[in-house]
Amino acid sequence: MTDETIAPTIISTIIGSPSGKSMPVKELRKAVLLSLQLDTDDKSSKKLFKKCVQALEADGRVKLGADGIVKLSKSARKEAAKGSKKKGKKDKKKKRKKSDAGESNAYDDDNDKKSGKKQKSEHNNDDDNDDDEPPMEGDANNNDDYGDDVEEDEAADQDGAATNKDDNNAEEDDPANKNKSVKGNPTGVTRLFLGNLPFAVDESSLNDFLGGYMTHVKWITDKETGRFYGSAFVEMRNSKDAAGAVAKAGTELMGRPIKINFAEARSGDIWPPKQRVITGGKQAGGGGGGGGGQAGGYGTKAMSEKPEGCTKLFIGNLSYDIDDDAITKFFANVDAELKAVRWLHHKDSGDFKGVGFVEFWNTEACEKGATLNGKNLLGRPIRIDWTD
Repeated sequence: MTDETIAPTIISTIIGSPSGKSMPVKELRKAVLLSLQLDTDDKSSKKLFKKCVQALEADGRVKLGADGIVKLSKSARKEAAKGSKKKGKKDKKKKRKKSDAGESNAYDDDNDKKSGKKQKSEHNNDDDNDDDEPPMEGDANNNDDYGDDVEEDEAADQDGAATNKDDNNAEEDDPANKNKSVKGNPTGVTRLFLGNLPFAVDESSLNDFLGGYMTHVKWITDKETGRFYGSAFVEMRNSKDAAGAVAKAGTELMGRPIKINFAEARSGDIWPPKQRVITGGKQAGGGGGGGGGQAGGYGTKAMSEKPEGCTKLFIGNLSYDIDDDAITKFFANVDAELKAVRWLHHKDSGDFKGVGFVEFWNTEACEKGATLNGKNLLGRPIRIDWTD
């Protein structure tokens, strides 16, 4: 494997990400190595990836920030866009040539057949030479009328296609067809379980991944810490859309192969929920419309009610590379000076839970720190909430 092979893959992977401009370096490395069928834990593969990123950085095509985010330069994005356009034009030319060649061969075969028939007809009907005379003016007018008829027919066909599309959409939205037995989903289930989701996933990106017909999503989170588990339950528009989504099981989203299974609601479950987006039993997006609700919630609207004189915050969905220095600098961006930091670890294994608590010197600094809820820290959207 060479740099020439990895470099284009790095650029195309970033362009294919939700932002199309940047990705966390670890997430990018995993996605690139997997796409090249390399071992993501192999040290030599990691070194090769690192070397290639450094080379791209030296060329000015990417920039690796201190926050661990690899950003694609404008020149690299333009270059990739030009390459994509050129490839599209070449593909169109190839298809056109193949089409023209096929039509030409068919035309020649047809002419050969007609020529044979014509020769036989001329041999048997010598008195029919008047057909070779040029058309009169009236004939030309008839040809023009024919052209108008063709245009009208094409317009009618287009109107008919648009009408059929509207009819199809109306049929798909019909409640009577919601749980209909279809190929790949004989029981008509519309509720799905999704696992191995990336922590940066949100309602919008997940809906696009599932084909655009997701109606509800419930992010599965830890009841105590609120930490996103990387899984969710979703409701699809109908059984056909659910079957199409399950067929995508194993397909990658943000570099991770997604697990998708049918998950029929149990008796007594309130499903689908009243709100469009649910996180740990609370609405994440607000207003029932979702607004792109991110797993674990985002923004100050997703926070609980602030206790009077609050000086402490809960922080979750943290990178496992977080430390006191990184979290201190993060809050320093909004002039919120920390007084103390406490990380939570599993009692049995001692492993970091990915959550913690921070204390500020006064409530004003605490309020400033809360404004960073949902902002990226080491490649992950941090979850912040008030605490006593």
